[in-house]
Amino acid sequence: MSTTGEAVTKKPLVVLVDNHSASASEIVAGALQDYGRAVIVGETSYGKGSVQTMLPLKNGGGVKLTTAHYLTPKKRVINGKGVVPDVVVKMDPRLQEDTAKDTQLQRAIEVLRAKF
Repeated sequence: MSTTGEAVTKKPLVVLVDNHSASASEIVAGALQDYGRAVIVGETSYGKGSVQTMLPLKNGGGVKLTTAHYLTPKKRVINGKGVVPDVVVKMDPRLQEDTAKDTQLQRAIEVLRAKF
């Protein structure tokens, strides 16, 4: 499969992240942020930008080794640092049960509406 590299849409995009956003979600958020394609809202992500490989040992055990590190397209390190949002919004997890009280979601909607 090949691609032109062109955006599918020019419509505004907001991505929510928090300290539970890890690995692939951080890579996507970081890439969108690097290219100015999305506004990242929430809290700094987890910071898992490494790849571990399990190598079996003859005695039945194993060794887990870090074999690679992910970087954003602009070579920002994710591992141990996470993706820092453009708009920082702390979240009380108890408020997430009600979308009207979810402070991160409500701020993301405000940011998105301001883009139209």
